[in-house]
Amino acid sequence: MGRFYFHLKSAGVVIPDEEGQDLPSLSVAQCEALSSARELLANAIKAGRSELPESFVIADEEGRVLDTIQLATVRPKSLNK
Repeated sequence: MGRFYFHLKSAGVVIPDEEGQDLPSLSVAQCEALSSARELLANAIKAGRSELPESFVIADEEGRVLDTIQLATVRPKSLNK
């Protein structure tokens, strides 16, 4: 088990996740990031907002970037510009 941090990257600026989550593996952290990305997209659609963060940057406790999940991967093609 490790602690994973899900930083948001928006307009080139990284918004840090100060708390993180204890998860059993990177693959579980990636699934969590995809789920959170879908939730952000759904909330933006409900609110009529087109602005979304670019990605989740998954980092470990030492601050090393382990993966980047682009929010465009969960956006329906009809909403892609």
